[in-house]
Amino acid sequence: MEKFTSFIKASWEEITQHVTWPGFKELQSNTTLVLVGSLIFAFVVGVMDLVFENALKLFYQSF
Repeated sequence: MEKFTSFIKASWEEITQHVTWPGFKELQSNTTLVLVGSLIFAFVVGVMDLVFENALKLFYQSF
């Protein structure tokens, strides 16, 4: 149990004393970047899904 409490104390000290937290503006810009990147990725995957779906329909209809 002593190791666990020592770990918790060291972790708390690390978080409160040594970690540099980003500012609100930086968090906003990073959040916007992740959101835009996710939307672009979703759009690309959606287009690929649509293309493969139509290609497979055409392939299966040819038999």
